[in-house]
Amino acid sequence: MPECTPPARTVWTCFVGIVLFSGIPQMAASAGEDQLLERARAILASSILIDGHNDLPWAVRQRADGDFARYEISQRLPFGHTDIPRLRAGGVRGQFWSVYVPVQYGDRGVACRTVLEQIDTVYRMIERYPDTFELARTADDVRRIAKAGKIASLIGAEGGHCIENSLAVLRMLHRLGVRYMTLTHSRNTDWADSCTDEPEHGGLAPFGEAVVLEMNRLGMLVDISHVSHETMRDVLRIARAPVIASHSSAYAIAPHPRNVPDDVLEKLRENGGVVMVNFFSGFVHPEAAKLLRERQTRDLPRATLDQVLDHIDHIAKVAGVDHVGIGSDFDGISSTPVGLEDVSKFPNLVAGLLKRGYSEQDVRKILGENVLRVMEQAEQVARRLRASSPPKLLRFSTGP
Repeated sequence: MPECTPPARTVWTCFVGIVLFSGIPQMAASAGEDQLLERARAILASSILIDGHNDLPWAVRQRADGDFARYEISQRLPFGHTDIPRLRAGGVRGQFWSVYVPVQYGDRGVACRTVLEQIDTVYRMIERYPDTFELARTADDVRRIAKAGKIASLIGAEGGHCIENSLAVLRMLHRLGVRYMTLTHSRNTDWADSCTDEPEHGGLAPFGEAVVLEMNRLGMLVDISHVSHETMRDVLRIARAPVIASHSSAYAIAPHPRNVPDDVLEKLRENGGVVMVNFFSGFVHPEAAKLLRERQTRDLPRATLDQVLDHIDHIAKVAGVDHVGIGSDFDGISSTPVGLEDVSKFPNLVAGLLKRGYSEQDVRKILGENVLRVMEQAEQVARRLRASSPPKLLRFSTGP
């Protein structure tokens, strides 16, 4: 037997050793990921995760005519993104429920009625599941409710068309618990330009400025998601309180007009507001955003968790980590990122933040402390303004 030919036993030993050794990095990586997830869940358990935008109320309306007996969220559902078991698994402690109204309802003259019906849906959900949900109106409410082990339920109105050009309606929505309003949706209102419509006002019209100032007086957060970039700039020019983008991402990463450009991020830092990152693949994946902008809506590439983290990184770099939040848009989007498929997957997001080197303090800010600060500041501004400024009896009219 030639000297270069090893004994059979030696060959087998080498083979087994190579196989075992080759598996070590994978096993170590898996163990590391498990440790990160365990740490992420511990952080979520001691934090207040507030998601800025969830469209469950509209999903219940569409699938079950608003009837929770037919859309039973106390059990894990085989469809949709949201139910109580998954909310608990995801560590959600606060949720802005969107009371969305399609813009076409404004054309039919039923936008105000419909937003009231959607608010009623949120109220009925809270009443049906009192051990899980409680209505929150203030930052202190959120902290108290979360401490009690429930999910603080806030209300956000999506689309300024729902006030039907009336500051009185805006005030009534605030009394019912609405704590932010997205100024536009997919089309312009009579007083503000949308990012997905042809410019009509060059940003905010004079009545739009009155709407923003009245929201400041009330303590209702001004939401600049869905508005044109010029409208964003106008809002930040006149707002007296911090503003939010309840479900938008970074334009520099994914160039779709629904996302926030860098100059607005810089102004938002000065304003003290927060951009709450959207999870829709079309606003997160760079190539998908370009295709969507060109009105190609089919076969869009699916985003990943890492791409969502890229948006958080960019906003934190340009505006600062104090100005980043989470606004998933769950149950309002057709394509979720791999790794963030539904509300149960928030631990993956936290683990991803930790992996990228964010401190636990900064993670807690992103999860909810930033938006709680914005709420508190808006409440302070409102107390000051209401002490000196009575409500204006103003209604926009296109007639004589």
